[in-house]
Amino acid sequence: MPPQPAANRSTDPLDYQSLPQPVALMSKAFPAGFRISPHHHERDQLLYAASGTMRIRTERHAWIIPPDRALYMPAGVSHSLVMRGPVEMRTLYIARPDHAALPRQPVAFLASPLLRALVLALIDEPVAYGRQSRAARISALILDEIARASPLALSIPMPSDRRLLKLCEAVIEEPASTATLDDWADESGASRRTLARLFQSECGMTFTAWRQRVRFHAAMELLSRGQPVAAVARASGYRSPSAFAAAFRAVVGASPRDIAGEI
Repeated sequence: MPPQPAANRSTDPLDYQSLPQPVALMSKAFPAGFRISPHHHERDQLLYAASGTMRIRTERHAWIIPPDRALYMPAGVSHSLVMRGPVEMRTLYIARPDHAALPRQPVAFLASPLLRALVLALIDEPVAYGRQSRAARISALILDEIARASPLALSIPMPSDRRLLKLCEAVIEEPASTATLDDWADESGASRRTLARLFQSECGMTFTAWRQRVRFHAAMELLSRGQPVAAVARASGYRSPSAFAAAFRAVVGASPRDIAGEI
């Protein structure tokens, strides 16, 4: 089978679930604001945006994935997506081989330059390919790159309690909000003390720490759009860019300028 350019490939995920090879690549463009309702796949999935930013949600976690980051989603895990602007998505559907190092839980990581190059190379190969083909060798290297990738602290824990979930979804929609737990108590129907306890029991952290993580996710999105670090710091609730940078590094593991430079 001759190579099929990305534009001519199927954009139906069902067409990639039963191919004979371990890795299949789908390329698809989405407009800003496009939503994909909760669903799951028979194969593991690597979600990677060549351009644009995605918000991905499972029942218990949420991620904002800017360009050059990727999210590994194991088979059978229900998830939804929202495109935070136009997105050029590259999705790998992976029939889990005997590769013990592949993630067993959803995890975000930096897509290395080699992984990005391998994904681009696989686009130029046939959709279906043989075991001894160039595409098969590229796919084997892709699996190695995924297995050796270091996880990033990009997950936002999400609660199951409906009162706290309403609060969390509102904060994700407006990360710069300065509303306190006392303010949220008036709207949620739960006391401040109850909300604080629920954050610890269901999210594993305080409200302040959880909101900071949400703000840093939003900061990564702004940085990916070329916003200056000082402006991103203000949008994240920091008066001092240096204080923002120190806190950001402690949570994300890289400085805002490093993130902006990588994207």
